Amino acid sequence: MAYRLTGNHADAQDLVQDVLLRVRRGLDNYRPGSLEGWLSRITTNAFLDDVRRRRRRPTVALPDDTDAVMASSEDVEQTHAAATLPEEVQAALCALPEDFRVAVVLCDVVGLRYDEIAEQLGVPVGTVRSRIHRGRLALRKRLG
Repeated sequence: MAYRLTGNHADAQDLVQDVLLRVRRGLDNYRPGSLEGWLSRITTNAFLDDVRRRRRRPTVALPDDTDAVMASSEDVEQTHAAATLPEEVQAALCALPEDFRVAVVLCDVVGLRYDEIAEQLGVPVGTVRSRIHRGRLALRKRLG
């Protein structure tokens, strides 16, 4: 889910670390129920907080250091290929506005219901439906 929201591996790793820290801090307040929903909500909120933070403080990314890249094993490549979307689909997802991207990822990748998405985002169900519909239309247009 973190990779789908952020669009790249490094940002997804940072997001997961932030989520794990938030989970550690919030374990005392966790009420038994849907652990997956709780983690999904924390991930979504952490992503949206990061987007807001980046808007306030824009940064310029450093170029990738090819010397630091290690050769990967075949098993890792197979696992990665099974868990990733084709590049053109991921690029189209990343091109969506954040509101649409979050709604589409939560619905189509994570598999949450509209009411669960509405609760996580703090918006009405109608807004979720609209964002998913518009996000899917934009994806079809980019991929079509």
